[in-house]
Amino acid sequence: MTDQTPTAPVTQDVLTIPRKLPEGGKVNLVGLTRDQLRDALIAAGTPEKQVKMRLGQIWQWVYHWGVREFDAMTNLSKDYRALLAQHFEIALPEVVTRQVSADGTRKYLLKIAGGHEVEMVYIPEENRGTLCISSQVGCTLTCSFCHTGTQKLVRNLTAGEIVGQLMLARDDLGEWPEPGAPKDETRLVSNVVLMGMGEPLYNFDNVRDAMKVVMDGEGLSLSRRRITLSTSGVVPEIARAAEEIGCLLAVSFHATTDEVRDRLVPINKRWNIETLLNTLRDYPRLSNSERITFEYVMLKGVNDSDADAKRLVKLIRGIPAKINLIPFNEWPGAPYERSDWERIEAFADIVYKAGYASPIRTPRGEDIMAACGQLKSATERARKSRAEIAAEAGLR
Repeated sequence: MTDQTPTAPVTQDVLTIPRKLPEGGKVNLVGLTRDQLRDALIAAGTPEKQVKMRLGQIWQWVYHWGVREFDAMTNLSKDYRALLAQHFEIALPEVVTRQVSADGTRKYLLKIAGGHEVEMVYIPEENRGTLCISSQVGCTLTCSFCHTGTQKLVRNLTAGEIVGQLMLARDDLGEWPEPGAPKDETRLVSNVVLMGMGEPLYNFDNVRDAMKVVMDGEGLSLSRRRITLSTSGVVPEIARAAEEIGCLLAVSFHATTDEVRDRLVPINKRWNIETLLNTLRDYPRLSNSERITFEYVMLKGVNDSDADAKRLVKLIRGIPAKINLIPFNEWPGAPYERSDWERIEAFADIVYKAGYASPIRTPRGEDIMAACGQLKSATERARKSRAEIAAEAGLR
């Protein structure tokens, strides 16, 4: 019998590196919310009557102009800049490698505190671009079709490490504004999706704080409707995400029966399809979002039949939704195959005729292993044989 109604809040016993460095070290300003930054500035000696003004000035330097050195903050006095340099730093993850796909997709391997590595991906489109960012080193969910799921969970990312990914992408794309230059409204990073490594709702506080920074109108200034959080179905945190973050929601659904979803997305054993859908019905109202995106990876002979398509539209009836159909992106040792294109189109047609948008996602960055479900940092790999992966997926 599946335990679908936990009696206590969901917690993850996962180390998160604190914002403060060891005794005598400096506090990283990146990722601090406005309230946290205010408290930190006061603790460092900023007079309370000045702190609102100083906070606004520093916030704009860091998040609007992309400045990394306190000496460059020219509207602050020399003494105050020295005070900031004594107590604080503006630190981002380190770019280890940067690969560019034939289609223009960029994949970055990033090093964070502790020497761990995560990946992020930038997908360019005409007059816009989407940045796929990570929220954990590895993942705890072990979804059998996902390459990241074969990597053991190491730790949560801090809010600063999450925000830092967007800042690094803007560095690489040259997107920070230049003083005196004509204003340019083009956004090369116009959208952010929390669809990289990790389950964002298992790192809720850091993800929420990071998104507060990203959505702040005086800095990075991305609308909540330009941010999509993808979850595999951490039911107790979904309503909280609607109220405290309010961004768009995507759900890694991938199956229309509990039997199949238990294998593909093991969290289903804790919160099954019915429990998940009952929770999702309230999300658009709570978050003022237009609709929920259901992500559905197409696996040959597993979840791609006409019967699956008909069950899917019946299950989600009454939920404002669109269905993203994702051709399976293969990776070494993967226990599944991509559905034939004709099968994917037939599935999409059934969903479309039922009244739901059913776009088929064009695979991007496959040649550099940057496509959906392929991210996995090089130094944290849990090396498994094809037989071991297949056994865990229930295929042996």
